[in-house]
Amino acid sequence: MRSPICAMLGIDFPLLAFSHCRDVVAAVSRAGGFGVLGATAHTLESLEAELAWIDAHVDGKPYGLDVLIPENLVTGGAKGLTRASIAAQVPEAHRAFVRDLAGRHHLTLPEERADSTAPAPFDPNVALEMLEIAFRHPIRLIANALGVPPRAMIEMGRAHNVPVAALVGAKEHALRQVAAGVDIIVAQGGEAGGHCGEVSTMVLIPEVVRALDRAGHGDVPVLAAGGIMTGGQMAAAMAMGAAGAWTGSVWLATPESECSDVFRDKMVAASSRDTVRSKGRTGKPSRQLRSAWTDAWEAPDSPGALPMPFQSIISEPAIRAADLAAEKGDAAARELVTYFVGQGVGLVEQVRGAGQVVQDFKLDFAEALERMEALVAD
Repeated sequence: MRSPICAMLGIDFPLLAFSHCRDVVAAVSRAGGFGVLGATAHTLESLEAELAWIDAHVDGKPYGLDVLIPENLVTGGAKGLTRASIAAQVPEAHRAFVRDLAGRHHLTLPEERADSTAPAPFDPNVALEMLEIAFRHPIRLIANALGVPPRAMIEMGRAHNVPVAALVGAKEHALRQVAAGVDIIVAQGGEAGGHCGEVSTMVLIPEVVRALDRAGHGDVPVLAAGGIMTGGQMAAAMAMGAAGAWTGSVWLATPESECSDVFRDKMVAASSRDTVRSKGRTGKPSRQLRSAWTDAWEAPDSPGALPMPFQSIISEPAIRAADLAAEKGDAAARELVTYFVGQGVGLVEQVRGAGQVVQDFKLDFAEALERMEALVAD
């Protein structure tokens, strides 16, 4: 294809796959798309191991790395913060709320190590160290979410001749990103899983494309994101001016993904109305599968979500415990199981291999083009 994204990234088909799972990243890139590894949950040591594994299993195909460096973090990006120092600031009322919720769903919460020197969640300084590790590998893209990347990240990309992408949820965000030096805009509609805004993909894509063009930045490629689960949707987004698609939720319904079998079963059973935007997991609005966990944080007796990064201290251990208990067959724990997923979950009908998903995208994309061509045929 003649998409500028294909030329920039050295790929055949402008389908980008964000995943926390190395197996998905490698499978997508091998199949002609472009896998992007989400690095947020990794340590520096585990990231090095994951990238080395991808290098050995990607057959020389290109891939990228996504970090999460929030532009607005309540801790202000202060250095030296640890998980323990953040945990010490979590109010007892929030801890009691989670203990009560866990007890009602048969969960035993793991003990928290008071002496943990692990970095605080979403530490921007650690993210920059991760990028330094990534550039020891043949990555072809770095991406950031939750605001304009720090100057250091953009300079790293320039120094290594690697494009920098950033996710946006509004046209004014796109203009700020380009002014800061970002090379690729990922316009992510409110249908998307994870952290997202409120503007729908159908409106956001042409709005961002038009804004960039009028500002003299029409050469900056825009990737469409948010609810895209099929090649037909990808073709529609490209008809509106996108250069390709950035996808995430569709890869969760693959056997290679990091999700539990319980969550995958819930995905197949879910409708597009079964997701909610909630602060209950990270402290910022993120779309996830509705569950007893998300309902509890919206209930009248909820103490309200803590700001990022404090909310993750109490949410992640409980959600992991729910996954483990649900996998053992506990029905009450199953009610709590949730994960970041977009409204496109309603289009998930079965679990498919990641490589097969890429092939299905290509076929569906071609069929969509044929339908459009038939509309204008003589």
